[in-house]
Amino acid sequence: MQSMISGRRLGVFLLCLLPLAAAAGEDTAVPADISAMALEVLKRSIGYRTVEGEGQMTAYAEYLAGVLQAHGFEAGDITITPRGGTATMTARFRGTDPSLKPILVASHMDVVPAKREDWERDPFTAVVEDGFVFGRGASDNKFGLVTSTVALIWLKQEGFRPKRDVILVFSGDEETSMETTAALAQELKGAELLLNTDAGGASLGDDGKPIVYAMQAAEKTYMDFEVTTTNPGGHSSRPGATNAIYDLARIIDRLAAFRFPPRTNEITKAYFEAAGPMTPAPAGPAMLRFAQDPGDKAAYETLVSYPEYVGQVGTTCVATMLRGGHAPNALPQSATVGINCRVFPGESVEYVQSTLQTVIDDPQAQIRLIYPAVPSEPSPLREDVMKALRKAIDLRAPGLPIVPSMSAGATDSLHFRNAGVPSYGVGGAFMHPKDSYAHGLNERVPVATIDGALIQWRSLIKDLSR
Repeated sequence: MQSMISGRRLGVFLLCLLPLAAAAGEDTAVPADISAMALEVLKRSIGYRTVEGEGQMTAYAEYLAGVLQAHGFEAGDITITPRGGTATMTARFRGTDPSLKPILVASHMDVVPAKREDWERDPFTAVVEDGFVFGRGASDNKFGLVTSTVALIWLKQEGFRPKRDVILVFSGDEETSMETTAALAQELKGAELLLNTDAGGASLGDDGKPIVYAMQAAEKTYMDFEVTTTNPGGHSSRPGATNAIYDLARIIDRLAAFRFPPRTNEITKAYFEAAGPMTPAPAGPAMLRFAQDPGDKAAYETLVSYPEYVGQVGTTCVATMLRGGHAPNALPQSATVGINCRVFPGESVEYVQSTLQTVIDDPQAQIRLIYPAVPSEPSPLREDVMKALRKAIDLRAPGLPIVPSMSAGATDSLHFRNAGVPSYGVGGAFMHPKDSYAHGLNERVPVATIDGALIQWRSLIKDLSR
């Protein structure tokens, strides 16, 4: 892979750091009815329990289709496809030149489960309080879905006509199997590019001002393994020299102590070089040293001590689930640990599995891959994308640094990159890291970031669809 911080690509990278004077003259006011629509649709969206197994995905898609049709979209340009227990939806904003490849704006409709007894508020009843919209999916990913959709409605109401088609692409199981994502990626693999609403965004400092905008241009591969130990078992009153649970416990200890070798690529190097000067010590200086020399052990040890950076410096594998035994008064016949791996781009299933086998160091233990890996190479830092993003961000925060980033988690972009569609996480949320409760209790998104996201999406779609 050629260095991204050299030659022509250096110019592209610098472009994402420098403000564009042309953006300053654009109107950044959001019409009151558009702003109100976005908030109302977000609140209504949270009310749909789009959790796996709840059976509400098609109903939610039909609601979104109704919103689009009420604002000028043709019913024939909207497709809702039930897929097993979930559904997908696409909505096409037709361009003037059908020979051009479309651009895709991707979101996912599904959310992770939430129990009422665990939350301070009903997770599926949107509440606006203390400057936030609370509810499951508020940030992941109904905020991105709603603001990009309403921005498209805004453009349509203004009479804008793109040259190339713009297609809203909504998956239904991003949080689980991603089977719908894979199907959509195959159906739309001829697209020019994809803009992902579920990745990227700006971090706010303690003073409420944005510090840096991260654009996702790569992500790690997701793999799940199971390691199982077995034993004949017997009566618990007659314990022997071996025990499946004890054997597994020793394996888990070895796994906990192991780290995969440090790794870097063009995206992570560029991220550390740009973010390092803006990040307080000790993390910031460690970023710069690691970008310069991935073999710097001190820098590496510093970065892996931060949950937000450990995924940027190599493959990670961690125990996430545990089961064993079959009766309280019987010696265990088996014990199993689930291991979730987020694999650095370029490392194969075979390499990860063989490495884990070596670490396990138990010929009697069985290791098997239970979730297939999907390769996903980093997307190129395209000049048109970076220029459009630079302009859009300047409309919200002139001169805010933009850095390319690699996501440690999996998003819909995974399958689209695998299908050959360049994909970019350019989410519209500007939030303080402490307010990020995606997948957690009391999930929220700032009300104040809605208008900015609408401005950002309107600008991006306009510029990239011309």
